[in-house]
Amino acid sequence: MASASALSSLLPSASSGPHESGIVPRRAAGARGPTHTLPYRLGRYTLFDHIGRGGMADIYLASARTGLGGSRLVVIKEVLAELADRARFAEMLVAEAKLAARLCHANVVKVEDLGREQGTLFIAMEYVEGFDLRDLLRRCARDKVALPIEFSLLVVSEALRALDYAHRFRDERGQGLCVVHRDVSPSNVLISFEGEIKLCDFGIARANDTVETLPDEAIQGKAGYMSPEHARGEAIDARADVFAAGIILWELLSGRRLYKAADGESLLEVAQRAEIPPVAVHGLHDEQALHAIVLRALAPSRDDRYLAAAGMLRDLEEYAATARMVASPIRFGEWLMTHFGRDVVAERRGRERALRALERGPAVILNPLSPVGRQNASLEATDEPKPLPRGLVAPGPIAVRSKSSRPPPPERRPRLEDLSPPPSLPGLARDLDVGGDGRHRGLAVPSAEKPATSWVPHALAIGILLLGLLAYFAQHAGR
Repeated sequence: MASASALSSLLPSASSGPHESGIVPRRAAGARGPTHTLPYRLGRYTLFDHIGRGGMADIYLASARTGLGGSRLVVIKEVLAELADRARFAEMLVAEAKLAARLCHANVVKVEDLGREQGTLFIAMEYVEGFDLRDLLRRCARDKVALPIEFSLLVVSEALRALDYAHRFRDERGQGLCVVHRDVSPSNVLISFEGEIKLCDFGIARANDTVETLPDEAIQGKAGYMSPEHARGEAIDARADVFAAGIILWELLSGRRLYKAADGESLLEVAQRAEIPPVAVHGLHDEQALHAIVLRALAPSRDDRYLAAAGMLRDLEEYAATARMVASPIRFGEWLMTHFGRDVVAERRGRERALRALERGPAVILNPLSPVGRQNASLEATDEPKPLPRGLVAPGPIAVRSKSSRPPPPERRPRLEDLSPPPSLPGLARDLDVGGDGRHRGLAVPSAEKPATSWVPHALAIGILLLGLLAYFAQHAGR
C-alpha cells in the first residue's frame, strides 16, 4: 500500500507553486473567498456554502426546491465573470454541457441544469457527499493513513468505467459520439462516503481550449495530467483520457507526482516530453503485469496505448482478480468511515444546520425595547437581517434582551404616549391603530386615572333583593 509519507509528496509543499501539481488542498491558504454574500439566490437555487474555486468557476453548495415542496442539494459551478463574458467560450461551454447532460451512468456525475441569471453563467450538477481524490489524499497525508493499493485500483477502475461509457456513447440515431473528458485529474474524481466513485466535468474542459488566455491555475492544473499530444495542442481522442488515467494510477502506486517542473521550465513543457520513470515496486503478486498496464497507458505515442478506456479497464480488473486485490465500494466506504468518520459527521451536521436555517427563513434580529416610560424608547427594524457570525445558525426570529432592561416600578403606570410608536415607523403606527388624536383604538390600554364606576347596575340589584325579602315576609305573616 502507498505509505502516508509517500502520499504526502503528492501534495504541494509550502514553497511549491501551483504549477507543480494538480493536487492541491481543498481550501488553500490565501484562496479567494466567494463572490457573493451567502446565502445568495441564483435562479431557483439558493447558494449557501462556498466549496472552492477552480480554474474556470466558483463552486458552491446550493439548495434546490423540488416540485413537491421539498429540497435537495446540488453543486453550482458559477463561471468566472472574465470567462462568461467571452462569447466563443460561452457558446462552447453551453454545447459541451448539453452533451454532458445526456450522459447517464452510475460512475458519471449528472449535469442537471445550465443557465444564465443576472449575467451569471452557471452549471448545476449532482451533489456527491464525500471527497474528491485530491482531498482524500490530503486527508491521508494529514492523518498519516496509508491508502491500500486495492482501493487505489478500485478508484482507477471505476473512473475507467465512466470513461468507457463516454467513449462508447451513442445518440438516439445510434451514431457514436465518443465523448472525450479532456481533464481527467484527481479533483474531478469524486468519492462518496458509501465508497462510490464518480467522474465529473465531462467535456466541459473543451471550452477552455477556445480561450487564448486562461488563469494560470487553470492551465497548470490541467497540464499535470495532460497527454503529450494534448500539451502540444494537437487534436485528441479517447487515448488522451487513457493517458490521464495512467498518470493517476502511476502516482497512486509511486506516492509522488509524475510531472515535476524544474527551475525555468513550465509544467506544460514537461507534459510535452512525457518522460515516464519506472513505477515504484511494492512486492505485489505478479507486479510486473501491473506495471505493464501502467506503462502501456502512458506510452508517449498514442498508437502504442490502449485504444480506449475499455482495454485498460479489462486488463486492470483481470490483474486485481489474479492478485486477489478486488475491493468493493462497500468495503471502501467502511474504510473511509473508519478513518475519517469524525470529519464526515461534523460536515454532515454543518450542512444539516445550514439547510434547516434556509428552510425556516432568514433570521431576524430585534434591538431591545427600552422600558416603558423612558423618553428614548426605540425599536429598530430592518428589511434585511444582519449577518450572523460564521457557524451560528438562526432557525427563526431572535429576540435579544438587554441586561440593563428592568420592569417599570409598580407604582408607575404606563401612559398612552409611552405606548405610541416612534414617528420614524409609520407602518407600526398603522398596526397599533393609533389615531391622530393620540388615542389608541386597537388595544385596551390602562389609563393613568381611576375609571368611573356606574351606580345603576348596583341599584337595580339592591332593589330586586328588597322586593324579594318583602314578598317573603308578607307570605309568612298571613299564616
